[in-house]
Amino acid sequence: MNTTDTIVAQATPPGRGGVGILRVSGPKAAQVAEVVLGKLPKPRYADYLPFCDVDGRILDQGIAIYFPGPNSFTGEDVLELQGHGGPVILDLLLKRILTLPGMRIANPGEFSERAFLNDKLDLAQAEAIADLIDASSEQAARSAMNSLQGAFSTQVHQMVEVLTHLRIYVEAAIDFPDEEIDFLSDGKIEAKLDEVMAELERVRSQARQGSLLREGMKVVIAGRPNAGKSSLLNALAGREAAIVTDIAGTTRDVLREHIHIDGMPLHIIDTAGLREASDEVERIGIERAWQEIEQADRVLFMVDSTTTNAVEPVEIWPEFMARLPKSLPITVVRNKIDMTDEETSIAEVSGYSLVRLSARSGEGIDLLRDHLKETMGFSSNTEGGFLARRRHLQALNTAAEHLQQGHEQLVVARSGELLAEELRLAQQALSEITGEFTSDDLLGRIFSSFCIGK
Repeated sequence: MNTTDTIVAQATPPGRGGVGILRVSGPKAAQVAEVVLGKLPKPRYADYLPFCDVDGRILDQGIAIYFPGPNSFTGEDVLELQGHGGPVILDLLLKRILTLPGMRIANPGEFSERAFLNDKLDLAQAEAIADLIDASSEQAARSAMNSLQGAFSTQVHQMVEVLTHLRIYVEAAIDFPDEEIDFLSDGKIEAKLDEVMAELERVRSQARQGSLLREGMKVVIAGRPNAGKSSLLNALAGREAAIVTDIAGTTRDVLREHIHIDGMPLHIIDTAGLREASDEVERIGIERAWQEIEQADRVLFMVDSTTTNAVEPVEIWPEFMARLPKSLPITVVRNKIDMTDEETSIAEVSGYSLVRLSARSGEGIDLLRDHLKETMGFSSNTEGGFLARRRHLQALNTAAEHLQQGHEQLVVARSGELLAEELRLAQQALSEITGEFTSDDLLGRIFSSFCIGK
C-alpha cells in the first residue's frame, strides 16, 4: 500500500439518501479543500460551504470538516464533505476530486489500515470497526464498541507486559549466572507464571463468549422425511420459513434461518429428509444435507415419536450414526409429543441430550432454546465483554499452550533456556492479536474485508 497517496472514498452506503459523505485522507487533503471549497476550513469546525466543479460552478453545498493530522482518525490530514445523498451528485464530486494530481480511490478498509499503521488503532480495535458495522444484535453492537474502546486490547497489552518482565528476569539470570539468581527454585517466577496463566484463561473465557456473539452457532436439523424438521425450523424462527405438508420429501434443498437467542446468533439449517433418493433432484438435496451436517456445530436429530419408542440414537437409526462424524455433538429431538403420551422434558441418554417437544404446538420449544444456549456455553450477561474473531481465539490458545509448556520446563525439566523460549512464543502469539507482531499477508486479508470508506 502506498501511503504517500491521498485517498478518497464515499463513507456512506451507495444509493440514494438524505446525506452523502466523501472522506479524503492524505497529504493533499488541504489542497482538495482549497480547490473544491475555495478555502481551507478552520480545523475541527463545521463549515457550510459550496462544493464546486473544475469551472467553479456549484455542484452541491453542505458541511465541510477539516482534521489536520496527526489528530484525526487516520493520523493524516482528513477532509470530510457532507452533502446531499444523491448518487449523481456524489459521483460528480468524486470525479472532481480525482482530477487533482496524487489522488486515487481508497482500497477497501484503507482508512482503517492507515489508522493502524499510524498507531491510532491497534489491530483488534480496527477489526472492531467492521464488527460494529456488521453487528446483528444489541449485545453484539455493545461488545464491538467495547472492543473499539480497547476492552480486549488493554487486557492483551497487560499480559504482554507481564511476560516481558518475566522474560527480562529469566534471560538476565541465564546471561549472568555469576549473579547467583536461582530463579528456578525461588518460587517468584512460578507464582508470576501461574498468575498470568490464570489471567489468560479468564480472557480466553471472555473471548469464547465474544466469538459466539460474533460468529454464532450453526445448528443443522436432520432426520428422516416427515419427522417434523421444517416445523421445528418454523417454530424456532417464529414464522413460516419452510413449507410444511404431510407429504414426505417436501423439503428438497437446504433452508437457512438466522435468529437470536438472548443475543446469541443462531444459524438454523433445515435439510432434506435423509433416505434413498427417488430422483436426481432429491439426491442432490440429500448430498447437500450431508455437507451441512458435517460442517455443523450441533445436529438436531429429529425423531417422529409416533413411529418409535427408542431414545438411543444408534437404535433409532444405526446407518445415520455410522456416517456421522464422531466428534459432532448431537441432540436427539423426539417430536410430535402432542400425539403421544410423552411430556416435555430434557435428559441425558448414553452421552446424548434428549429433548421431547412438539414443533407444531410449540410445547418444549423454549426448553430447546435454553438447551442450545447452554450447550454452547453462552452467557447473555455481556457487560464489559468484547467481540472476538477466530484468529483471536487461535492466538489465545497458542499462547496458553506455550505458557503451559513453559511451566513444565520450569517445574519439571528445570530448563531456563526452554522456559525463556516458551515465554517468547507466548508473547509473540498475544502480540499478533493487536498487530504488534503480524504479517503483511494477514493485514491484507483483514482490511480487504472492510467497506471502501472505512
